[in-house]
Amino acid sequence: MFISVHLVAGQSEAASSPITQVYNPYPPGILPSDLSSEITRVQREVDLIEERALARWHTLKKPILTGQPPILQNTGTEAIETLGELMLYDRNISPGKNQACASCHMPYAGFSGPIPSVNLTMVAFPGTVHLRAGKRTPQRHPYAPFFPVFQYNQVQGLFFGGNFWDSRATGYKLRIPDAEQAQGPPVDTQEMGFPDTACIAFRLSQAVYRPLFEEVWGEGSFDIKFPRETGRICATPGGAAVFGGNTTPVPLSAGDRTRANIVYDRWAQSIDSFEQSVQVSPFSSKFDAFLAGKYTLTPDEMAGFKLFNGKGNCNSCHLDGRGTTLKSDQADTSAAAMMNPLFTCFGSANEGVPLNPGNAFYYQTKPDSYGFIANPYGFGYRDLGLGSFLRSAFGSGPNPNLNWKQYAPTVDGQMQVSSVRDVALAPPQCPTTEAPGPYFQKAFFHNGYFKSLKQVVHFYNTRDKYAYPVTSGHCPKGTTEKVDCWPMPEVRNNIDMTSGNLGLTDEEENQIVAFLQILSDGFTRPYLNSDTYTGACMKGGSATTQGNEHLILTPLLPACASAICGVAPVPSPSIP
Repeated sequence: MFISVHLVAGQSEAASSPITQVYNPYPPGILPSDLSSEITRVQREVDLIEERALARWHTLKKPILTGQPPILQNTGTEAIETLGELMLYDRNISPGKNQACASCHMPYAGFSGPIPSVNLTMVAFPGTVHLRAGKRTPQRHPYAPFFPVFQYNQVQGLFFGGNFWDSRATGYKLRIPDAEQAQGPPVDTQEMGFPDTACIAFRLSQAVYRPLFEEVWGEGSFDIKFPRETGRICATPGGAAVFGGNTTPVPLSAGDRTRANIVYDRWAQSIDSFEQSVQVSPFSSKFDAFLAGKYTLTPDEMAGFKLFNGKGNCNSCHLDGRGTTLKSDQADTSAAAMMNPLFTCFGSANEGVPLNPGNAFYYQTKPDSYGFIANPYGFGYRDLGLGSFLRSAFGSGPNPNLNWKQYAPTVDGQMQVSSVRDVALAPPQCPTTEAPGPYFQKAFFHNGYFKSLKQVVHFYNTRDKYAYPVTSGHCPKGTTEKVDCWPMPEVRNNIDMTSGNLGLTDEEENQIVAFLQILSDGFTRPYLNSDTYTGACMKGGSATTQGNEHLILTPLLPACASAICGVAPVPSPSIP
């Protein structure tokens, strides 16, 4: 099924002509009814922030290039951070000039998904080709720049570092995983969707902020002889059959290809600079004020803090720099090891999350108008996370280190332990993620199965107590999914058994949620551009069953596709 699409206001027909139809392979109940209007809303908000950044750039005093080695003195830091911000909100960095990095990562949502109805239903956000969509929830930007280069710790037998849910942005080349993460979406077929990394250099050479790029990275950065057909090629989405699988269709000389690659590295470093800045990762939460002696926790927040470090065992992975007290007779006498804890161990874990049949990726089994098929395996796809990456298997990216591949069976199903900072950040007018609200609907974990923090904490607490051998939508009569029935894990291997039956009371679960809410930035200083949300808040219901009205029946699952579960070294035990 294909639906005609209207041009976005201010977007030229010439720029948009290659993208003339909306790809819609989805059955009823997957796409939210307000999707088109919500995409348009986000585009307006993205443009507003871009305009603010442009205005700030025009008032920025030029840095002075001086010293040896040369340094951009005085305003060099602000210059590169502003450049990264301008790039992040630039919709021209996509074939249809309709998709920016920020289209899936807006500040009022903690730089996660900005459309509540998408978070509630299809989970993965539409890209430049509507309605191609990715396979996972958009990860939050704040504090991602602090993750180290991906490595295998031989003593612990564990992997640490990297970016993306499956850690595939390793930092192997730029030595900055967050920068390499920024190089993924512009050429991801289901996201911003360029067919060639040279297209980013081409569009940046035409950007209004090109002078700032050259000021930061040097004049002559764009001394690249782009052939006449570059515009046409870069207006065609990646994966199109016309390219025949060629990932470098822009015909550049070897020297120009090298220069275009350097521009793409500069793109990545600039965005990382912005994401690491105090505009995105500011350590400005109530918890930071508490550590500095400038905020007193409420009784529930303090109780949640103690549970986070104790009975809830959250601190074992989401490290806050203090000790963990798992027994009732233990007392935490430790002091914070650092004044800006990141609430992550930089590792990965498989928490046994059920398969989410609402994920749009499962339904993209037919060719779109460009002849591209996102997921030929349908429900034969299993998200093995880190395991798929180590195998360079379908659904991930190439592994740059063959020595890591042997460990794939030990990490199947594992996803990155993200920082829980800003996990609860929401727009000011919808100040919570929890029903009855008014609240801003988010999607939690890699596949968006959980719709509230209450559900997340309840899952950690009762996963094993209420485990049933069913898939989502098929809980037994007399039970309620996400309350007293948890469907079986999507990937049953390598389950983290440090949680699942914690013995927390309902009140204690709520207290942990209260603690997570004080990790949102914007308390000690306003959070930049968190005021840009123009959508509606949601109201009513209960955080316990939030979103359950949108549960759908998981179909009878075929065996895991051989392109995923049949790649050596194969999962052990085998994954059905």
